[in-house]
Amino acid sequence: MRIAQISPLHESVPPQRYGGTERIVSYLTEELVSLGHDVTLFASADSVTSATLVPCARSSLRTSEWCRDPLAVHLAMIEDVGRRAGEFDIIHSHIEYLPLPVLSRMATPYLTTVHGRLDLADYGTVLARFPTSPFVSLTMAQRQPLPDLNWAGNINHGLPPGLLGFASGPGEYLAFLGRATPEKGLNVAIRIALEVGMPLKIGAKVDNVDKAYFDSVIVPLLDHPDIEFLGEIGGQAKQELLGGAAALVFPIDWPEPFGLVMIEAMACGTPVIARRRGSVSEVVDDGRTGFVVETAGEAAAAVGKLDRIDRRGVRAEFERRFTVNRMTQQYLSLYERLARSRRPLVLAAD
Repeated sequence: MRIAQISPLHESVPPQRYGGTERIVSYLTEELVSLGHDVTLFASADSVTSATLVPCARSSLRTSEWCRDPLAVHLAMIEDVGRRAGEFDIIHSHIEYLPLPVLSRMATPYLTTVHGRLDLADYGTVLARFPTSPFVSLTMAQRQPLPDLNWAGNINHGLPPGLLGFASGPGEYLAFLGRATPEKGLNVAIRIALEVGMPLKIGAKVDNVDKAYFDSVIVPLLDHPDIEFLGEIGGQAKQELLGGAAALVFPIDWPEPFGLVMIEAMACGTPVIARRRGSVSEVVDDGRTGFVVETAGEAAAAVGKLDRIDRRGVRAEFERRFTVNRMTQQYLSLYERLARSRRPLVLAAD
């Protein structure tokens, strides 16, 4: 198939360090190419891919000093996709609702994977304008705010099985990996580690919007000798952090759409202790790949039960449910179904 992938421009594909959506776009793109498909990737110029790259920004926007209006850059990319739409059998967008006014008026079939939360103000107002546009959710929990969208599929994220290696453990510290933001619960993770008397290693990205929270809430907690802040990490550092941990602590307080770090930990055989919010109950098998809890106290108690978790069983569950091949095959089935129902061109009303 001739497949277009539209990536956000905030990070390169794959991201050099933190980045969820662009990482999944990379895994999916490379797997599609390996299966013999003709893939065109619309992404930032510093992306690395075996697909045909269409550079739509001179570099990833988050690290750039040249971009003053990210929306304008994304709209220029959408126009480029629209002008080339006839070259593709399917267009797969990962940039939420932005391209829908263009794609919904094209003859080429398309779909949108929704990577973010759907409970934000005015999100439903926009998406209601596109009742026939096909969407893909990452988990069933993600759909709850807008259950009546035209959901064409529910496809969990997947990772290359060799990306992160199995670590037999058992690990002598807890790990936190993610954004240093209130909804990710870094301050709660620190409290849990101190309560159980285990070191906590933190791999965290601090966005400008979260700097006040980080400086006022987190920095005063970093003085303790058992709390180690590693900053934003990726690659081998991620393997070392997750593989060496007794557990990943994931005390979120928001409707998590998926939570890629949970399956990254599982790929290492590392159990996940996560708060029951959003996708958590669909990703973590309570008592088998980790523990699903409600409170910090329950999370602390779960640390004492980690010896009940078989780390090889955690890795086996990752291989069964969360590989890139499984994810890609599900997308291919959806691509083929949509391509068979190629739509007539919709003309704007006079």
